[in-house]
Amino acid sequence: MKLFINRVQEGLKRTREGVFSKINRAISAKKTIDEELLEELEEILIMGDVGVATTSYLIDAVKKRVKSEKYMNADELETIIRDEIAGMLLPAPEMRTNTDTKIILVIGVNGTGKTTSIAKLALRYRNSGNTVLLAAADTFRAAAIDQLSIWAERTGCDIVKHKSGGDPSAVVYDAIMAAQARNMDYLIIDTAGRLHTKTNLMSELNKIIRVIQNKVAGAPHEVLLVLDAGTGQNAVNQAREFSKLIPIDGIFLAKIDGTAKGGIVLAINKELNIPVKYIGIGETVDAIEDFDRRAFVEGLFLKE
Repeated sequence: MKLFINRVQEGLKRTREGVFSKINRAISAKKTIDEELLEELEEILIMGDVGVATTSYLIDAVKKRVKSEKYMNADELETIIRDEIAGMLLPAPEMRTNTDTKIILVIGVNGTGKTTSIAKLALRYRNSGNTVLLAAADTFRAAAIDQLSIWAERTGCDIVKHKSGGDPSAVVYDAIMAAQARNMDYLIIDTAGRLHTKTNLMSELNKIIRVIQNKVAGAPHEVLLVLDAGTGQNAVNQAREFSKLIPIDGIFLAKIDGTAKGGIVLAINKELNIPVKYIGIGETVDAIEDFDRRAFVEGLFLKE
């Protein structure tokens, strides 16, 4: 856990400096908790991409705590905020099955770091002694197939791919057959992320899911949405739109170390009720961590 906390602390440095250090300074400048202080905190959170709805919920919760528990000292306010944030965060979900081959469907807008995030996840499973097969079902872009092929080689994973422009569901069918024949532990499926053409994307995802369910009852066993933390509220909007297309089990939040907008984790949890399961905290392929609520809150409020 200590290593995890240290990596998350470093990964949240920009968010901490850009948002939560301002909260600490605002609190330190006041002796008592008053309406002016709470309004200042509200403004800081909204500007920090926590989101209006989530910020309003958090500030209201703080006000209720202050009133019911008779808090007056501003020094106590940080503890209240930390408690309320921790309470808002959802626990990372467990995968839904113990079947021989676990099928993970990965979705997300192109450019979010989806393919790299798949590589990070694949390497993690490989390092745990599992066999992993990748399916290059983003056939819309030749570059996506090539990139996934490179990551497959680097991480020591097998890959099933067709030519660019082919039927994504055909790739998925072949990948499931291969995974079962080779007794693979995990099959991770990459998909196209053309959210601007939602009708086509929905049709494509529905077809892929039908193929999966026809071959493996109860699959996919996990649907992960990859979001780029640096896009702030746009990432929340992406999650909202994708959740209309397909039920999402968890978020892989990529590039959190390169942004001051890590507060979107709160908005995703509260507004969409979707837990964050993994975070990417660096460019190297091993820079992946399970999302831990306690470590995340510690990283937000770390005093350097």
